[in-house]
Amino acid sequence: MSAMGTPLSSSFRSQEPLRIPSAAEKTSSSLSMSDAAEPAEVKKTTFLEMYTKAANIATNLFPLWTVIFSGIALKSPESFAWFTTEYFTAALAALMLSMGITLKPSDFVKVASRPNSVIMQFTLCYAMMPILALGLGKAFGLDPALQAGLVLIGSINGGQASNLCTYIAKGNVALSVLMTTATTIGAIFMTPTLCKALLGAVVPVDAAGIAMSTIQVVLAPIAIGMSLNKWAPKLVKAILPFAPVVGVVSTCLLVASAVAQVAEPILNAGLSLQLPCLLLHLIGGLVGYILPRMSGFGEVASRTMAIETSMKSSAFGFLLAKLHFGDYAARVPAAVSVVWMALTGSILAVIWRFIPVNTKTDNFDRSLVEKYPPFNPKKFWAKITGKKAE
Repeated sequence: MSAMGTPLSSSFRSQEPLRIPSAAEKTSSSLSMSDAAEPAEVKKTTFLEMYTKAANIATNLFPLWTVIFSGIALKSPESFAWFTTEYFTAALAALMLSMGITLKPSDFVKVASRPNSVIMQFTLCYAMMPILALGLGKAFGLDPALQAGLVLIGSINGGQASNLCTYIAKGNVALSVLMTTATTIGAIFMTPTLCKALLGAVVPVDAAGIAMSTIQVVLAPIAIGMSLNKWAPKLVKAILPFAPVVGVVSTCLLVASAVAQVAEPILNAGLSLQLPCLLLHLIGGLVGYILPRMSGFGEVASRTMAIETSMKSSAFGFLLAKLHFGDYAARVPAAVSVVWMALTGSILAVIWRFIPVNTKTDNFDRSLVEKYPPFNPKKFWAKITGKKAE
């Protein structure tokens, strides 16, 4: 009897007799084991992954799309006749909404707590750029009407397309939006003051109209986008991959529409006007980056200020010149500037997109003393001799 009370003989009888497997069974078993050892099939690429790759390529080619759309607008202005003011406003709103869903209120709180970057860019926009425009106009010997138009471009606010280029360049979008808003509201009093001081011309600006447009086209879409980001994160996650494409398409349509309206003046403008318009945006962007870096601002903040400084609201300048400057030639620089502004900003954005930023070491900003500490003879001597400073 076993310990459980079952006879040993019956327990042995209940078991299957021992059987040696045949050669065929061994072969079959080895084949099945080898099959199991094979690696799993490669995961198929999903539609969203393919789209994301294509969208990244399309975004990186932003300067090319700008050139193509501008070329079509110059060759066939009637192609964009359908893009009326209503569509223009809607495209601007779509551009800002596509940026708004990438932001959170905390982003603005952080930026607002360090307003020195906004003050720095405001100074670049309304001090450096007008003087640069005046200097370029004199250097290239532009006639008074063309020089007035160029100075007007230097004296207006930053454009909304700068927010998209900041996003592409991996800058600070919240900071860019605040800078755009600050310079747009600042245009109410800065643009007339600068035009009077530099040109002796009075350029009245519709203060109420600018404020209302800023709310409708900039602040409201940004607020809606941030609200969606907070209250509908799943929806935002689903549509976020489409934001850059919407921004690029909107910007290209905006540029093409503005170019189509003034195609003839752009084509008739000689190299003597094309070059100063190009240099205004290019030098503005370079100074807008180098000066903040030398002043102690971080890489991300400096990129943002560079793009914001370079990309003026040329379409708004064209409107002001059309309404308030008697000479038709005064609006031509603004028309030429539309193309160079978009092209310069998009090229800077794509270049910076491929230059990584070390977010662990990149400070939002530092003071000049922190960046360039005072000379310390003891530390200098210790560095030379290799000894520790006392």
